[in-house]
Amino acid sequence: MSKIEGFRIKNYRALRDVTLGKLWNTRDANPLTPMTAVIGKNGVGKSTIFDAFGFLSDCLRGGVEEACDSRGRGGFKGIRSQGQEGSVEFEVYYKEDGNARPITYELAIDLDSTGRPSVKSERLRQRRKGQDKGWPFSFLILNEGRGIAWKGEGEGKKVEEDKEQFDLFKLIESIQTGEAGEESKETELVELDDKRKLGIATLGSLKQHPRISAFRRFIEGWYLSYFTPDSARSLPLAGPQKHLNIHGDNLGNVVQFMEREHPRKFQSILEKIAGKIPGLNQINTERSPDGRLLLRFNDKGFSDPFYAQQMSDGTLKVFAYLLLLEDPSPPPFLCIEEPENGLYHKLLETLAREFREHATGHKGGSQVFVTTHQPYFVDALEPKEVWILEKGEDGFSTIRRASEDPLIVNLVSEGLPLGGLWYSDYLDSR
Repeated sequence: MSKIEGFRIKNYRALRDVTLGKLWNTRDANPLTPMTAVIGKNGVGKSTIFDAFGFLSDCLRGGVEEACDSRGRGGFKGIRSQGQEGSVEFEVYYKEDGNARPITYELAIDLDSTGRPSVKSERLRQRRKGQDKGWPFSFLILNEGRGIAWKGEGEGKKVEEDKEQFDLFKLIESIQTGEAGEESKETELVELDDKRKLGIATLGSLKQHPRISAFRRFIEGWYLSYFTPDSARSLPLAGPQKHLNIHGDNLGNVVQFMEREHPRKFQSILEKIAGKIPGLNQINTERSPDGRLLLRFNDKGFSDPFYAQQMSDGTLKVFAYLLLLEDPSPPPFLCIEEPENGLYHKLLETLAREFREHATGHKGGSQVFVTTHQPYFVDALEPKEVWILEKGEDGFSTIRRASEDPLIVNLVSEGLPLGGLWYSDYLDSR
């Protein structure tokens, strides 16, 4: 299972510079856990962290200018941290699986000479086989849409920016003239015709760049939930669909697929829901005369079914999340903002445990990332899984791990619930 071990965000709204987990140059830091939750008060930037993942995903799909303007972000000036100059930057440190060598992706976005957002630089790094420390070797280097990519699985360039002045264009010239010697054997000169598109979007579709392709597929597979119960109440055209989309308006289509292709798995989902929502004993679909798909719920004690349009927000939410977790080919990274909205508080610990079981299971589930402000949800979590986001006096956010506080670790080990400690202000900065 692919896993993000660390993530850094710079100059993105209230996140002037925050790091979660481990990066390639922070050897003493612990990586992110399979289940991660960010907590904090209203207005500290939890939604911004969620949106940062969405922004990076949108950059891959549509380019950086489109990403800046979509989802109400307000363009590049709307996302760059107030009063800050320079580029908006992201760094992702991830592994393809538990035994793989980690890969670092770095992206910087800034305004070009015409005042439009473009990709300032991109880089992918990885240490070579047997190298467990030191500077990783870059196998993709792009500045202003021009640079070098190394083919295959093991080549790259050792670039120690902090120790020497690296001249990319001088290296390109030496490769073109043959002066680079061995350096040029596995290299490919790259020049993009659109600096608003990510280099990994183009090169990741080429067979000769398997590491770039793997990273592109990883980000393309992210699932960021923009689920709303009203969307789930829509009436889509009938037709089975394999995966739940980000808004959840194809919920009935996924039910139709599960009924047809995975009847036993679907039955287990119904049994889970029945144990969490009293009275519910059957869910199925019905096709209307005009070809629309109706999602039908049967309650014990009633002979006539209830349709999705009549069900509560909480029922639809729990059903959608459990259906998402039972996806036969789950996404590598699942990001959900405030899953507690509309749910009965006693369901929250159960939902948190379902997320963790999915993330830590042996069947290759998703890495789960959640933002929340609900202590009942946090009660089911461990200190190492929880990050506390706070707003500093300068207006920018800071973040720390609950497990960094020995007092919190000791109190939880004595049986006190983490959410209760948060409610009692034990997790606030002291």
